Amino acid sequence: MDNKLLKLRSILKNISVFESSVGLLYWDQATHMPSGAAKSRAEQLSLLENHIHSLFTCDEVGELLEGLKDYQKTLPEDSDDYCLLRNLGRLYKQKRAVPSDFVKKFSRHVSSSYNAWVKARKENDFSVMVPYLEQTLEYSREWSSFFDGYGHVIDPLIDVHDEGMTFESVSKLFSDLREKLLPLVHAVCEQPEIDNRCLYQYYPAKQQMEFSKHVVKRMGFDFKRGSLDISPHPFMANVACGDIRLTTRVEENRLDECLFSTIHEAGHGMYGQGINRKLVFTPLDKGVSSGVHESQSRLWENIVARSFDFWKYFYSQLKKTFSVQLADITLEDFHRSINKVYKSLIRTDADELTYNLHVIIRFDLEVDLLEGRLAVKDLADAWNARYESDLGVVPSNHSEGVLQDGHWYDWHIGGAFQGYAIGNIASAQIYRSALKANPDIPNQISQGNFKVLHSWLVDNVYSHGSKFSPDNLINRVTGRSLETADYINYLVEKYNVIYPELKWQI
Repeated sequence: MDNKLLKLRSILKNISVFESSVGLLYWDQATHMPSGAAKSRAEQLSLLENHIHSLFTCDEVGELLEGLKDYQKTLPEDSDDYCLLRNLGRLYKQKRAVPSDFVKKFSRHVSSSYNAWVKARKENDFSVMVPYLEQTLEYSREWSSFFDGYGHVIDPLIDVHDEGMTFESVSKLFSDLREKLLPLVHAVCEQPEIDNRCLYQYYPAKQQMEFSKHVVKRMGFDFKRGSLDISPHPFMANVACGDIRLTTRVEENRLDECLFSTIHEAGHGMYGQGINRKLVFTPLDKGVSSGVHESQSRLWENIVARSFDFWKYFYSQLKKTFSVQLADITLEDFHRSINKVYKSLIRTDADELTYNLHVIIRFDLEVDLLEGRLAVKDLADAWNARYESDLGVVPSNHSEGVLQDGHWYDWHIGGAFQGYAIGNIASAQIYRSALKANPDIPNQISQGNFKVLHSWLVDNVYSHGSKFSPDNLINRVTGRSLETADYINYLVEKYNVIYPELKWQI
C-alpha cells in the first residue's frame, strides 16, 4: 500500500507542477502578455491542459486508486490519506468522463475567446463575441453530456465549482435569498440618498496601490509568498505553494475600486496561503469550492473591511494619504459612503445589499441558454430586460452590460456565478462562528489586530484545503448546513445602522 500511495503521489506532484505552469501562463495572459502573443499562448495552454488531463486520467492512476480502496476503508474519514483518495477518486471519475481531444480543443477555444473578449469589451462590441459564445455554449452542453446521473444540464457544470450543489438546491437557495432581499433593497433605496461624492475625486493610482497593499499586508497577506499587479478584471491565481498572485484594478477618479478589489482578492489569497503545506502537490492543495473560496474574499472585503470597527483603525491613515480629498470627511461620513446602497449596472461595483441580485440574473440567463430558451444573439437584450425589471436600470452599452464579466468568455457557460452568492451567504455563517469562539474580534479589528480572526480562519477553514466536501466543511465550522438566516440577519442589522430611519424587521 505504501508503494502504491508513493507512486500515486509522484504522479500527482508532476501534475501539480504542470498546473503551476498553466496558472502562471494564465496570470501572464491577463497582466503582462503582449497582445501579439495571443495565438501562441492559446497553443501553449491547449498543449499543457491536454497533457495534464492525460496524466490525470491515465490507466495507471485508475489502477492505483482501485488498488488502494481496501487501504482507504481502514482510514479515519478525516485523515489526509482518506480525504486525498476520496477527492482524487471523484476528480478522476469527473476528468475521465471528458475525452482528451475535447479538453484540447476547448482549451484552445477559451484562450482565443478570452483575448477576443478583452478587445470587444474595450470596443463595446458584443457582435464580435456572438460566434465565440455560440461555440462556448455548444461546448458547455457537450461537456455536460459526458456525465450521467444528473437531473439538469447545468448540474455537472455546477458540481465542478461547488461539489454537491445542483440546479435544484441553488434555485431553492436563491429563491429564498431573493424573496428576503428584494423588499429590503426597495426599502433601503427609498431612504434619503447617502452622499458618497468623496469617493469620486482624483486619487493617484500609485498612492491607491500603496495604501491597498499596506492594508492587506496588515490583514495577514504574506507578500513574501505573494504579489500584487493590475489586470482588466481582478483575480487571484494560486500558481504554486508560496506563489499567490493577486491582481486588482485602479481608477484614479474612484477611491473604493482598487481598495476593495485588492482586499477581496487578498481574502482569496490568504485562503491559499493558509492551506496546510502537508497537502502540497496534491489536489487537496486548493480551496474546497468556488462558494467557500468566495466566502473568504467576501468575509474580508465586506464583513471586515466595510465595518465601522475596521475604519476606526485605518481611516486616519487613509486621510493622511489623501489629506486634500478627505479633508472635510468624517469617519462616519466615509463609512456610510463605502456602504451606500444603489441600483447599479456592474456586478463587481455593486453594493453588498444588491450584489446577489446581479448573480441571480446571471444564473437565470445561464440556465435559459443551456436549456435552449435563449439564443446567444438575443443575450444582450435579455440581459438588459432583466436589469430593468429586477434593478430598475438599463445598460447604455454592452461593456457595462453583457460584456462586463469575463466568465462566459474564458470557461463554460454555467456553474461559475452561483459561487459568488453562495460565498456571501457562507461568509456570515462562518463569521458568526468566529465571533462565538472569539467575541472580542470586533474590538481587536478596531485596533488593527487581525491575528485572532486570521488564525481562527486558518485553523478552521484554510488549513484543510479540499480535504472535506463543502457541506462537510461548513458543518464542521458552523455546526449546520448552509442557510440564509445569518446572512440576512447580518444585512438587516448593518443597514438599520447605516440608514437610521429604516428600522427594518425580518
